[in-house]
Amino acid sequence: MPEQPPFSPTVALLTVARTWDAALADALKPLGLTTRKYGLLGHIRATPGISFSELARRSRITVQSAHATVAAFAGDGLVEDATAHAGAASRLRVTEAGERLLAQAAEKVAELDARFSAAHPDLTEALRTELASVTRPATFS
Repeated sequence: MPEQPPFSPTVALLTVARTWDAALADALKPLGLTTRKYGLLGHIRATPGISFSELARRSRITVQSAHATVAAFAGDGLVEDATAHAGAASRLRVTEAGERLLAQAAEKVAELDARFSAAHPDLTEALRTELASVTRPATFS
């Protein structure tokens, strides 16, 4: 029988993350959102006036992808660009409809958070402690 590899907290955390990412994707789907779109919309709300370049950087996507997603958001009435003309820096902001959608998504996230926290209170606290030491709080939920 082959020897079992040693426990890897990195692989374990990635496995847990993928499981809950899939749960979040399922929860957001009825709202017409993906986890990436939810993050993008959240970044726009957290930073009114954000540029496409900064939005792409924060989301780890290309500027072209950011433009395409924001154009879809604008078409759905979720985002406005106060300077939508060539050559001008964009000033993106979330509309009231976008705010309502983010509130609905936040409810879904809260439900998942409650399930996770109830099932894994020690891991929840460990994650809270670790994140507090390495990053600022999330701004989109």
